[in-house]
Amino acid sequence: MEKYDCLVLGGGPGGYVAAIRASQLGLKTALVEEDKLGGVCLNRGCIPTKALLKSAHAVHEIEGFKDLGLDVSLTGTSGKRAVERAMGVAKKISGGVSFLMKKNKITVIRDRGSLVSTSAVRLKRTGREVESSHIILATGASYRSFPGLCHDGKNLIGAWEAVSMAQLPKTIGIVGAGAIGVEFAYFWNAFGVAVHIFELQDHLLPLEDEDSSREIEKAYKAYGIKMSLGIQNVKARGTSNGGSLSATIGGKKRNFSFDKILIAVGMVGNTGGIGLESVGIKVEKGFIVANAMGQTNIPHIYAIGDVAGPPLLAHAASHEGVIAAEHMAGHSPSPIDPLNIPACTYCQPQVASLGYTQRALEEKGIPHKAGKIPFSANGKALASCETPGFVKVLVGEHGELLGAHIVGTLATELIHEYALFKTMEGVDDEMWSTVHPHPTLGEFLPEAMGLARGRALNY
Repeated sequence: MEKYDCLVLGGGPGGYVAAIRASQLGLKTALVEEDKLGGVCLNRGCIPTKALLKSAHAVHEIEGFKDLGLDVSLTGTSGKRAVERAMGVAKKISGGVSFLMKKNKITVIRDRGSLVSTSAVRLKRTGREVESSHIILATGASYRSFPGLCHDGKNLIGAWEAVSMAQLPKTIGIVGAGAIGVEFAYFWNAFGVAVHIFELQDHLLPLEDEDSSREIEKAYKAYGIKMSLGIQNVKARGTSNGGSLSATIGGKKRNFSFDKILIAVGMVGNTGGIGLESVGIKVEKGFIVANAMGQTNIPHIYAIGDVAGPPLLAHAASHEGVIAAEHMAGHSPSPIDPLNIPACTYCQPQVASLGYTQRALEEKGIPHKAGKIPFSANGKALASCETPGFVKVLVGEHGELLGAHIVGTLATELIHEYALFKTMEGVDDEMWSTVHPHPTLGEFLPEAMGLARGRALNY
């Protein structure tokens, strides 16, 4: 029987990063993956969708070129070419992950594994067993479905079918206004598809601060994207020529027909078929239970990433993989503070946030002050035609950052400074003492902190 110090099930952003870190720390490491390295994020999620969104953003940029003195017109769009490019980008990066496996001397086993004991995994294709003193479960997540909201992979699709859909429909309904639903709505709308979003909560991006949600709703209304928010009793079914959707809107039942319907109502961990029940690993609400170091109820078996529950974010999975590898190697890594993990949505304007929303602070009774500055007051934003959005911070009594919410063209890049600042437990004096270049969008990060504490200089 082959024996390793660390065996990773799943080659996504959590699994392959965990394998690399374990190998760096001197552990003999193997990774089991039956599909492409990089997982859903790289091959069917984060990377190809961002490539599609770049195409959508280019459409809107062209529309604004006239204001810059450029007489350019858009003569047409090709969803097929946009999708081909997106998949090509994903393929290229996947090849890079394979290189990293070789570079770090990690054995890659092209198979599917399941636990047969607390120290052994059986490979499905060959039937052989592999033994390891530590095991990391990084099997990811799959679509969540509800009665009346089930995928058929044809007309009732999920994100994985959506990202590779080269032949775009004329109409599409989207159930769920989280990041997935909002991002695909942006791409399809830019490429001429009539889009209608349906959401049970009262706002798009319901987990974000309400100010952020309202800003995106304003932008989407301008794009011509239809929105039905705060609905009830939504159900979808496939038909011979598309899909039908029913929902209670404003107390009245309404029916809709679309060429396609995207169902984006959440994810559930891939806990089936990997032998959890055979060794007694605890599962709750569709996810493996793990502690701050990634350990399950069997201490030398770890679970990281989406299979271990929210936040279902690639960057969280990667960091969890590092923590698990370092912990099993005898180190004492710092646990992740969920409030320090940035959430990003890559529509335009982009949305990025970390920490508390203002409503959460009010509900918890935590004293705070808010500072919110629109990019329309920023010189670089005005010069670059990037005025939609704002920077909003929630600051505690001692100048500590409790929450940060950015909407704007580069929101997902700007959030990094706040993430580092919060992780280092900074206070506002330290941000004010840091010289920020002018003119930049980023100079509004300390300015918003200043506004919250009554010392803004340019607003």
